[in-house]
Formats: sequence, C-alpha cells, structure tokens
Amino acid sequence: MKRFKFRTAGVQTQHDGVPNFLRAPSLARQEVDWVVLWVPVLLMFLGLVMVYSASIALPDSNRYKNYSHYAFLIRHAAGIFVGLIVGVFAFRVPTKTWEKLAPLFFVGTLFLLMIVLVVGRDVGGGRRWLPLGIMNLQPSELMKIASALYAASYCVRKQGDIRDIGKGVVPMIVVIGIVGVLLMAEPDLGALMVIVSIVMGVIFIGGVNYKVFAAIVAILSAGFAAMVVLTPWRAARLFAYLDPWTKDNAEGKAYQLTQSLIAFGRGELFGVGLGDSVQKMFYLPEAHTDFILAVIGEEFGLVGVWAVILAFTVLVRRSFSIAREAMAFDRVFQSLAVQGIAIWFGVQGFINMGVNMGVLPTKGLTLPFISYGGSGILVNCLAIAFILRVDYENRRLMRGETV
Repeated sequence: MKRFKFRTAGVQTQHDGVPNFLRAPSLARQEVDWVVLWVPVLLMFLGLVMVYSASIALPDSNRYKNYSHYAFLIRHAAGIFVGLIVGVFAFRVPTKTWEKLAPLFFVGTLFLLMIVLVVGRDVGGGRRWLPLGIMNLQPSELMKIASALYAASYCVRKQGDIRDIGKGVVPMIVVIGIVGVLLMAEPDLGALMVIVSIVMGVIFIGGVNYKVFAAIVAILSAGFAAMVVLTPWRAARLFAYLDPWTKDNAEGKAYQLTQSLIAFGRGELFGVGLGDSVQKMFYLPEAHTDFILAVIGEEFGLVGVWAVILAFTVLVRRSFSIAREAMAFDRVFQSLAVQGIAIWFGVQGFINMGVNMGVLPTKGLTLPFISYGGSGILVNCLAIAFILRVDYENRRLMRGETV
C-alpha cells in the first residue's frame, strides 16, 4: 500500500453548543458500509453457534462439573449483547473525540496492565484477567485498540518528526517496550505480537524512514527469536511443532496441534455436520477458544474454513478502503487508526488460523468475533464501531456536510 505523506486534517466541526455525538442519528437509519457491519455480525453469530457446539460437553468434565451445558452459550451471548450495546454508543462518538482521548485511553489501559499483575486472576500460571464481579476484563485485549488509536494519534502529533529517529521513533519504541514488559510479565506473547504488528504498521504507513523501519523489524525479529530460544518451554514447543507426529510430541507439546489436524482431516470438504465433532469431546483442548476453527473445519469442512477466511479478507480489505477514503479528506488520524485496526484483525486472524492448521507454532490467540471470550468480543465491537464512524463521517464529507 502507498505510504502517505500526510498533512494536518482540515475537517470542520459544528460549534453551536450541541455536542456532535448527541446529533448522530441511530446507526440503523444511516448510510454506512453494510459489509463492515454485517460481516462481523455474521461472524459473531457463527461464533455463538460454534461456542455452544464446542463447549456443550465441557460440564461433563471435572473442571466444569458445576456448569450447565448452556453456561458458555449464555455467557458468550451476554458478551455479544454487551459488545453490541457498547458498539452502538461508540458509533455516536465523533472521531475527533477519539483522537483527543487516544493518549488518555492508552495510559488508562497501560495502568490496567499494571494492575492485573497485582490483583488479576491466576489461571494456568498467568495473570491476564481482572475480576469485575459479573465478568472478567482482559486488559491486553483493550490494549490492542488502544495501541491502534495511540499510534495514529502519535503520528499526527509528531508528523514533523516521524522520520527523525530520536524525536519521532525512539519515544514510541520506549512506550511499546513498557507495554511489552508488562505483557511478558503476565505472560502473553501472543497479544504482544499483535500489538507490535499494529504499532509497526501504523508508524510505517505514517511515514517512518524505510531504513529505520527495517532496522526496527530486524531487532524485533531477533528479540522474539531469542525469547523463544532462551525460554526452555517455548523452545520445546517449537521443536515439537516441527515434528508433531512422534509419539512423545503427539502426546506432549504438540498434542493440541495433532488433535487440531485430526479435526480438519475428519471434516474433509463438507464436514461431518453441525454438532457431530468428535475432537471437541475432550480430545482437543480449548476447542471453544483458541482452536474453534478446528471445530469449524471438522463440522463444516474445508468449505466452512474457506468461508471464514473469505469473511476476514473482505473485512480487512474494506477497512483499508475506508482508510483511503479518509486520507483523501486529509483525515490522517482516522485513516491511520482504521488501518491499525485492519492490521490487528488481519494479523490475529492469520496467526490463529495458522496455528489451527499447523502453519505456525502453537500460540494462544483467539479468533476475532468467533472465539469464546467477553473481553475480546467487547473490544472487537468497539473497533468495528470506530471503523463505521469513520465511514459515516467520510460519507457526510462527500455530501458536503460537516462532521
């Protein structure tokens, strides 16, 4: 994609004493990009069905023996409902307000990453969730959208210095370095990889020097490689991924991978039918979260997997188109933020699918809009609402109206 040399946004705002977000009509009555609206809705509906299918047997295990067979379905449905409500309200907020609040939002999320290390729930040796009574909040999910908004805001504020290493690049690297330290303390390498991809993508599109960008990528790649090699359990998982079908690996570090591949194999082209997956019956761990695509592949076959891949491709492609339209109106923050979100969905979706299919080493990342998880769904809806708001404002500007 073409790298933009952006200019200061020149969009007017109404000044008659009435906040713009109170003016915004309901989403249903507005001309918006229906593809960006309906693709996530359909993916969430598919996710609701598949979460129920993949989790229905879990209460028969000792770990979830106190749960009903509808527990995960009800919780996931509640998460989608809350996410949609939050999305509707977020859509009514002008993007100029998002731009002003982006640094504060980022700092607040950074604070939550610190708090979770102290009072967060300890699950499987990691502290990633803040207990809030009726739900658990995962700050690393919130940091994904916060990073996209902050990086876009940073590029706008530093537009005169973005090509300067000391003034433009180093401060951002330091900030993301702090985020990285906090995420690795949880630990959550998967979220860190996504967030780094978001920030690097935004500053690259925002105009950072090619050579500087290449150097940063090389350093980050070396850092991730060293992190894997120097951490025994990560190294063991990598070697198991390279040869998963040996007896020791298939029953050990590569167990999830081999069971996932078996699920895809059983599904063949058209699948075994909704609800008829065998691998979800205590063979495939995390079938309703990280490995839900494998259950889709088993029950709906390769055709179902292709449909999911196509949906993500269309969503990401359309998001980039909306970003280009925003840039045509010199709406730099809006354009960069939307592209950051598109990178987020694309990278996280690719990693999750790659892990499920054995293309990438096993890494704990959910599939956006589909996997079980209230925090993920909430933040996904928030991100889509922002993209729709940018598109809504673009359309108003095309008609000669103000935003």
